[in-house]
Amino acid sequence: MLRKMTYQDVHQTVAVHLVSFKGFFLSLLGARFLSLFYAGICRSPEGIAYVYLNEQGKLSGFVAGTSNPRGFYSRLLKRQWFKFAMAAFLPVLRKPSILNRVARAIFYPSRNPFGDDVAGLFSIGVLPELQGTGAGKFLVNAFLDEARDRGCKRVFLTTDRDDNELVNHFYKKLGFVVEREYTTPEGRNMNEYWITL
Repeated sequence: MLRKMTYQDVHQTVAVHLVSFKGFFLSLLGARFLSLFYAGICRSPEGIAYVYLNEQGKLSGFVAGTSNPRGFYSRLLKRQWFKFAMAAFLPVLRKPSILNRVARAIFYPSRNPFGDDVAGLFSIGVLPELQGTGAGKFLVNAFLDEARDRGCKRVFLTTDRDDNELVNHFYKKLGFVVEREYTTPEGRNMNEYWITL
């Protein structure tokens, strides 16, 4: 079953995120940082987020993003920069190599596409036992439907290009098209996908 994500879902959403994205940058920043991030999406008028409940009613998947994604990051960080900085403090102490990425996220948050007619799908995660069941497709389609209802004409997302065949195939099968390839300062090769609504 699908429904809109609420603030009360944030804790379980973070748990699914940590299982789905082991070793990824946001996961390295920890549950406190992720809780601020997903709570910010839930509370934002631009936020678009859904959760997937399994047959027992347990939150087992989610999708989250916003319309006008460039403006979202700026506003979120402006309102809560201190909380985000404090949440990142201990993870940076444990792994100093992520400091540059944290600094870029805080001081250069406005590199996403902008405009009220654009939406950004920032994150989608499904527990391993639901992978291949169609839960991910339901979540993405719910996101796209709401973005369309809000007047968005296009949606973008980014994902790793290398060693990520299943994920890239998943997005292509849903109609997303790679419009840009780039390499992050850390050396990750990325695909930027777009879909027209």
